[in-house]
Amino acid sequence: MNHQRWTMSPQVGRNLAAGAACGLLLIALGAATSWERATSGLLIAAYFLLTVSLGGLLLMALEYVTGAGWSVALRRVPEALAWLLWLAGLLMLGVVALRAESYAWSLGGDRAAGTFWFKQLWLQPSWLVARAGLYVFLWGCLALAMVGNSRRQDASRDAGLTQRNRRLAALTLVVFAPTFTLAACDWMMALEPMWFSTVWGVYHFAGLMMAALAVVILLCLYLRRAGPLQGIFHDDHLHDLGQLLIGFSCFWMYLWFSQYMLIWYAHIPEETSYFVPRMQGAWQPLILANLAINWVIPFLVLLPRASKRSGVTMARVATLVLVGRWLDLYLMVYPSTVGHVVAGPAELGAVLLAGSLLLLGFFWSVSRAPLVPLGDPLLEESLGRGSHPPPRAVAPRGVLTHGPLRT
Repeated sequence: MNHQRWTMSPQVGRNLAAGAACGLLLIALGAATSWERATSGLLIAAYFLLTVSLGGLLLMALEYVTGAGWSVALRRVPEALAWLLWLAGLLMLGVVALRAESYAWSLGGDRAAGTFWFKQLWLQPSWLVARAGLYVFLWGCLALAMVGNSRRQDASRDAGLTQRNRRLAALTLVVFAPTFTLAACDWMMALEPMWFSTVWGVYHFAGLMMAALAVVILLCLYLRRAGPLQGIFHDDHLHDLGQLLIGFSCFWMYLWFSQYMLIWYAHIPEETSYFVPRMQGAWQPLILANLAINWVIPFLVLLPRASKRSGVTMARVATLVLVGRWLDLYLMVYPSTVGHVVAGPAELGAVLLAGSLLLLGFFWSVSRAPLVPLGDPLLEESLGRGSHPPPRAVAPRGVLTHGPLRT
């Protein structure tokens, strides 16, 4: 097994940096014709990047809290995503500062008429930016602490660092729940001045986990094919990630349907104001595509066990899930800000910026330490997955056998 650090080639780094620069340039060109479109695309890019990074932190925290051993060999992948939190957070903070004045609560007049005084106060531009800075600071500090402990363990082999990270992981989960719920409401739900949802934070959590798992699957498959994770990332690991992906896909669909069904049944204007525009015109096919991409296709494709153990199938489904995540965010933002379906240089630039920054930050981070956490006491358990013999067949009831049953 190769325990050496894996380094990103300079050419790949230059290409990704050029991709990020081209994305920014396209957004800037789009801003010359439509500021609203440019900042809306930038909002989606920053939020997508931030939630994938948060997903990496959350996967680490869940692993430590539950004492999971199967995923230890893969931990450096979500660790590298969590390391991106500062970059993604600063980008998100900049976008919030750019758009702070455009949130409806700060405009006054007819758009703010009838709203609660607390909502108007809560989303004042200065207070909105200050809270965004607090969220990013808390998430970034927790990510630095947990990743730092894990990487120090490579050299020290100190099992106490695992216990320390378990305590930090519990704190991370406690901090994450309220701060991410508030962040999702501040940055996404506040785009609709008169609408609210009580499951908004949980719905965004489901989308966050789907996107993070899809990115982890794609990166692990790439690193296995490229060589660094060959012999480390087994089909058993892929199968477990596939189970999590289909589980969170069903959870996402459950929340989407629960929210929509209750609003449709109650038929209260303040609640239906979100879905009525999105169920008409050119938005309606996108809503149906959103449901198909985020749930129907992953559910049907990943049901068979063989699909979850196929690298090709899992890569295709993971890519589709990322497309679905971007479409889901597009349907949250653009109907509220732009008002009509549109795709052009600004939208392409947002995709290019988010993808380039994600890969550039990941490859830089993952090259800063060995690709497996060498000092973790559960590493051998994780590496042993895939080396177990196939289970013996069980004889049906009432059938007597002499010796092992061969399959």
